Amino acid sequence: MALGSLTGGPQPIAALNVLDAKSLITSFGLAGVLVILFAETGLLIGFFLPGDTLLALAGAFAGPHKTTDIHLPLTALLIGCPIAAILGAQLGHLIGVRGGTVLAKPGSSFEHSMHRIEPLLERFGEGWAVFLCRFIPVLRTFINPVVGILGMRTRVFAVWNVLGGVVWTVTILLLGRFVGEKLHIDRYVLPVVGFVVIVTVVSVLFEVRRNKRRRAA
Repeated sequence: MALGSLTGGPQPIAALNVLDAKSLITSFGLAGVLVILFAETGLLIGFFLPGDTLLALAGAFAGPHKTTDIHLPLTALLIGCPIAAILGAQLGHLIGVRGGTVLAKPGSSFEHSMHRIEPLLERFGEGWAVFLCRFIPVLRTFINPVVGILGMRTRVFAVWNVLGGVVWTVTILLLGRFVGEKLHIDRYVLPVVGFVVIVTVVSVLFEVRRNKRRRAA
């Protein structure tokens, strides 16, 4: 059986760039999308992976296009992507629970990440921080082990993890599909999704900064 029939119709592997979402989809199809989502949200080394752009392009490639031969099954994306993101984040939380002492040792890069996340936890609480960080690159990788280290209960984390995983993946997938179907797939999908991510990040940082000013007053 050909690889394309299992992965949603990828093209032959060319020069692969793991930071290029289109290259990943072209090379590995549906399976590549799911593996990358799992790695980005569950493995600490996956923080550099292009989760937002990957979802956006995957959604765009799930629509009826005349500009590309790549096609991914929308139903499989809407089911598989949330599952991959949820399972990855759950693994990240488990890593924090089990390996917190090693990860958070003084002077480590992970300790620096914890300091960046702490204001979010103070402002929004653990649950909403887990949800909001789904939309913030890099932080969505580190928030899961951080709250594991801080003792967030597994059941409570699972609820917010599922909520955030479903909303994040489905929203970006459908946004990518809509924009890709209405406009040119390569020219407009990524700027639109990038704008959404930037607005989310700026809004969160604004709230954190305002909260700091209130506490200092």
